[in-house]
Amino acid sequence: MNAALKAKNAYGKARATTRTPIDIEYELLGQLTHRIIAAAKKGKTGFNDLVAALHDNQKLWTTFAADIAYADNALPDALKTNIVYLSQFTAHHTGQVLARKADVRPLVEINTAIMRGLRSGAP
Repeated sequence: MNAALKAKNAYGKARATTRTPIDIEYELLGQLTHRIIAAAKKGKTGFNDLVAALHDNQKLWTTFAADIAYADNALPDALKTNIVYLSQFTAHHTGQVLARKADVRPLVEINTAIMRGLRSGAP
């Protein structure tokens, strides 16, 4: 292994450990949103991929809702309330999408809006 490759590997490891929780949330939302869009574009042939992406998206939103229940969570109460509402809406709408009664767009829009908020630094 040459010196440049060793340096790149060492830097990559250090860089990965400096990601903040907000960076991780942003990245997860981005990955999930991309998966949802890609699967939805496939139509009927992408339904299995859509189910998997929506399942993972719902798990993330359930985690968000559970996280605000901790006493040390410093988010403002109004934001906590909104997160609970969005988690509930996401669960309901996901069921509607899986039943083929609704479109994925509202779920994509919610994730995208949250990503914008995470990037803006707003609490």
